[in-house]
Amino acid sequence: MSHLPRSADLPAPRRSPGGSRRRAGAAIGATAFIALVLLGFVPGIVGTAVAVLLPWLWIPALLLALAALRVRGRRWIAVVPVLVWALAVSTSITWLPAAITGSAWETDGNLVVASQNVQAGSATADASARALQQRGADLIALTELDAESREQAIAELADSHPYSYLVGTVGLWSTLPIVEAHPLDLGLGWRRALAAQVAAPDGPIEVYVIHAASLRPGSQSARDTMLRTLGDTIAEDGAERVVAIGDFNAAATDPALAAIRAQLDEPRQEAGGFGFTWPAAFPLARIDHVYQRGFEVSGAQTLRTGDSDHLAILAALG
Repeated sequence: MSHLPRSADLPAPRRSPGGSRRRAGAAIGATAFIALVLLGFVPGIVGTAVAVLLPWLWIPALLLALAALRVRGRRWIAVVPVLVWALAVSTSITWLPAAITGSAWETDGNLVVASQNVQAGSATADASARALQQRGADLIALTELDAESREQAIAELADSHPYSYLVGTVGLWSTLPIVEAHPLDLGLGWRRALAAQVAAPDGPIEVYVIHAASLRPGSQSARDTMLRTLGDTIAEDGAERVVAIGDFNAAATDPALAAIRAQLDEPRQEAGGFGFTWPAAFPLARIDHVYQRGFEVSGAQTLRTGDSDHLAILAALG
């Protein structure tokens, strides 16, 4: 009588190489798709965190690409993670150098705008103001002003920038006449923003300066409200030329900036890159911005000034 073979005597089933490749490809594709969804489309703390991490996600994207190269027959999947990252970056971060558009940093004949969070308590607002003045800035916006830094900046810029308007923690100094200015509440309940009209030789310029509310553990509604309200205010502004500048406390791809990005553009960095501004000792994120419309842009730069924990930003607008 014949005996059925025991299960231990049976050869182990062979897994289909094609099935493994399909699973690996699906995993890589799914990871890339989830990343694309998260990069800029999810509001709140998740969107904010991903926006800060986005410029650095080329590292895991590269690792995924290297993993995909091991998937035989589907090595084309290797380009997916890198393309997803590049697509997410290109939607709101102009990281290629300004020179690719044919422009070059030029201050003569251009309006140079500059901004820095001078960090309350640093006692170096005068050094920041002096450095920005020496770089040819026509409009200088300083944020996180306290009593000492206000006095320092006022004294330092009195001769070179005779027109100024200050409110709360923000101030604007100008070589051009400020014909009208008023504080902006932006739903915060106290003043950390202003709007001003500057009289330039070739027409008026509407300028917005903001020191957005800080992100706090478990709460970012105050910041999001300020940014959304500023975007709505700019949308209602029919001015041909507009500049919005300051400390937005939000990385370039943060969903909270969507209303502002819908109205204004951010200049490319002159030398390329992401233009990180914070923390100054080892910048990891760009939370200080210059947005504009109606100008031909020569480019933007960052600059270390004073003892602030933020780098200063400058942009040349034609």
